[in-house]
Amino acid sequence: MSRDFDHVIIALDTPHEQKALETVRILKKKISIFKVGLELFCSTGPDIVRKINMEGCRVFLDLKFHDIPNTVAGAARAAANTGAFMFNVHASGGREMMIRAKEEIDKSNSAQRPLILAVTVLTSLDDQDLKDINITKSTLDQAVDLAKLAKECGLDGVVASPKEISAIRQAQGRDFIIVTPGVRPTWAAPGDQKRVMTPAQALEAGADYIVIGRPVTAAPDPIKAVEAIFEESSH
Repeated sequence: MSRDFDHVIIALDTPHEQKALETVRILKKKISIFKVGLELFCSTGPDIVRKINMEGCRVFLDLKFHDIPNTVAGAARAAANTGAFMFNVHASGGREMMIRAKEEIDKSNSAQRPLILAVTVLTSLDDQDLKDINITKSTLDQAVDLAKLAKECGLDGVVASPKEISAIRQAQGRDFIIVTPGVRPTWAAPGDQKRVMTPAQALEAGADYIVIGRPVTAAPDPIKAVEAIFEESSH
């Protein structure tokens, strides 16, 4: 795999603003997109997005909105106002919720329209987990069907595990963004992820962006960890 760092998003999974910004400053010569999730956002507030943007980087705001349509529409407007490059909602929130979020973004006054992604099936879930909540479809079928719904609602793409990339790409075409968490190099533990692939496998399957967190951010030398991911993938 070529060293195209533009396809890599680093997850800032920390509650500490200073640690997050230090990670950005260490990696920004190679990585241009960083993920701000619930822990960091709830600890620091929306200003963290602006601070990362000021470092010359972009933010994937990973808050996974899932509520009644009116509430999610307001949250979408607020997400756009942070200056995030893209943010997400849960596809399982339904058609009206996703349409309202898109409509709110389309009429927003933000300087640059953010991309809206729909979360399909969390990478921490497997088929048995879906059965536990009375979903009889497999994780693959559920993810593909939710991706189809998201595209019908006009969203820009989805968040899906590596295991569903090929099927979603085949069903929805090239003009549909796929962001893939659950990516682990062979030398890293899977953590709480169940449906995983290596970075090379995920990109070869058709992911537009891969999200990597602890294998890089918890490493003694994050730059070397990123390099090691691409070294591994080139063999």
